Amino acid sequence: MGAVSSPYLEVKELRKSFPGVLALKGVSLSLAEGEVLALIGENGAGKSTLMKILAGVQPADEGDFQVKGEAVSFRSVNDAMDKGIALIHQELNLCGNLDLASNVFLGREPTRGGLIDEPTMRREARKYLDLVGLDLPVETIAGSLPIGKQQLVEIAKALSSNARVLIMDEPTSSLSQKETETLFGVVKDLREKGISVIYISHRLGEVIELADRVTVFRDGENAGDLAGDEINHNNMVKLMVGRDLSEFYDRKVHESGSIVLNVDQVCTPAFPASSLSLEVKSGEIVGIAGLVGAGRTELLQTIFGVTPALAGTIEICGELLALDNPRTAIKAGIALAPEDRKQHGLVLPMSVRENTSLPSLKRDANRGWLNDAAEAKVTNTAVKSMKIKTPTNEQIARFLSGGNQQKIVLGKWLAMKPKLLMLDEPTRGIDIGAKREIYKLMEKLAGEGMAILFVSSEMEEILGMADRAYVMHEGTIAGELDRDQLSEESIMHLATGNLVAA
Repeated sequence: MGAVSSPYLEVKELRKSFPGVLALKGVSLSLAEGEVLALIGENGAGKSTLMKILAGVQPADEGDFQVKGEAVSFRSVNDAMDKGIALIHQELNLCGNLDLASNVFLGREPTRGGLIDEPTMRREARKYLDLVGLDLPVETIAGSLPIGKQQLVEIAKALSSNARVLIMDEPTSSLSQKETETLFGVVKDLREKGISVIYISHRLGEVIELADRVTVFRDGENAGDLAGDEINHNNMVKLMVGRDLSEFYDRKVHESGSIVLNVDQVCTPAFPASSLSLEVKSGEIVGIAGLVGAGRTELLQTIFGVTPALAGTIEICGELLALDNPRTAIKAGIALAPEDRKQHGLVLPMSVRENTSLPSLKRDANRGWLNDAAEAKVTNTAVKSMKIKTPTNEQIARFLSGGNQQKIVLGKWLAMKPKLLMLDEPTRGIDIGAKREIYKLMEKLAGEGMAILFVSSEMEEILGMADRAYVMHEGTIAGELDRDQLSEESIMHLATGNLVAA
């Protein structure tokens, strides 16, 4: 990491307002050469607004802005790029029908005699693709690459503009574990080359691994900074939300009731040679832990009828079901909030009202016609009870934050009054405040007698929320742990294939 005595980039007392909203209330930030600075905070904390100002997308209302000690004022993205600052958006901006060289130099193509100088462009593109470790022919069509490699092309594109500061906004949100590890390696290499990175992420584990320093925003203001050994999960959460992590999982012990879900010797299509048995009682919150690829999501999909079981039986409240499609599951009182809410949980171009009322349209129909009054009631109830932050019920779901999108998914299923609520990675990709609200909802529903079965890759979530947990390994249930047996060691022992908990 470079010396921090003279910041490469520095902003002081930056203010920005929009109609009815004061987004930034005098925030400050500094970045040294060759430093990875993580910027974290809940949705609405002001992170995105600051990044857009730094990248020249929009101007600040007030404040001082310096690059290498020189006062600057950006009126456009080009102004920012001229000073070596580039923003890599969460939604990638590649042209899928063009090759890698064309994407790296898009809009800045080298020319000769008024025509694009293809040999020079390909030669120069090769240099920047090598910088990010992308060993592919420059003639490769960008749209043919997986999302992780497209992310690396975006970084190469930024570097080709002589960027000395890269702003990465949730760069791993769509990446696999392997792609994420590759990206981490690139970020570390760039740091060694003296390139600075502002890294925005809700994934605090990534921040702990990558960041030299952490700046925390809360409600448009600086909440604090962390460096070195101070960078840990609890300190970051406390600065973001103003309270300790221990307050997040405020579980109460509920007396469980009768068995709601009974899975007996079920074989899923993903692991046809393995059979699974488990049960969930009313008033229980039961977790499913395990490593990626253990078959947790596939189990929930089989219970919900997405991929019908190859063998075994599934009972809901003692009634044997032939779960061959989700309609049968919904009719039986089962609800599933899927892992990928954007692909499988929502219709993004539709409104909050249309998404929230979708499962209950048939139930509430008036002689085969849509029941506008019932639909409005379902939506209003969901928006109020779930605290969905939306300007109107007609707001398109795509434009809401991840946390509010997840609340729509939960709200639409709760309107069906399910007996069993299944949650697959319920807090993935949402901020700390929204996580807390979902935990409180799970606690409330369990207190009302609902049976909850949830999958989570976050160890703290399993430890904090589960009354019991089943741990899966390669398509089998390696063990069951009661709440007083739950620990990181006991879960990992089972998740890695040891059939007897330590």
